[in-house]
Amino acid sequence: MLIKQPLSLLACVLMCGSLLGGCDAKPEQAALANDAQVVALGDSLTYGYGATPETAYPAVLDEMTQWRIHNAGVNGNTSADVLARLDDIIATKPDLVLLGVGGNDVLQRIQPATTKANIIQIIQRLKAANIPVVLIAEPHFSSSALFGRASDNPIYEDIADSEDVPLFADGWSKILSDDSLKSDQIHANAQGYQQFAENLHEFLQQQGYAKK
Repeated sequence: MLIKQPLSLLACVLMCGSLLGGCDAKPEQAALANDAQVVALGDSLTYGYGATPETAYPAVLDEMTQWRIHNAGVNGNTSADVLARLDDIIATKPDLVLLGVGGNDVLQRIQPATTKANIIQIIQRLKAANIPVVLIAEPHFSSSALFGRASDNPIYEDIADSEDVPLFADGWSKILSDDSLKSDQIHANAQGYQQFAENLHEFLQQQGYAKK
């Protein structure tokens, strides 16, 4: 389920037939409480490599939402690594998981089909435990992307569609296409993590998870 912005009035009319049809573009789920337990699960982009723990995106987002966000990002983690430690995450029974992993798979030349299967299994296991998931796309780290404009790995849109989960697209690709927001070619700096958290917060508001 790829959603980048709320439905426009025109889109609402087209979908519902008329303004009198009662079209409601409001998110279906209720916003999480201020003290909701949320896990940011992923790799070095979640961990906050290139900045301090206080400026990593989960810490910044924690302040914005008043949620209790646990940073479960591990430097160097692949999708298989995250899958291997998923039981510990599920045991904490979080109200929401923000899942961002896969960049290291590309760097380690893991087959896309393997990465895709691992991420799907992560999502399915979380959903089976009644834990909502927001999938965060990561760039496809090609040689050109490392020194130019980054773009999302296409597997994330496929996964979001097949598993019916919200996808936060282009978040990291935008940050890592701006040299002023990077600490190195594949990681953000404190300003980059701040901007990513702000953009993700807006997306979570649009999805209904975060209060406006």
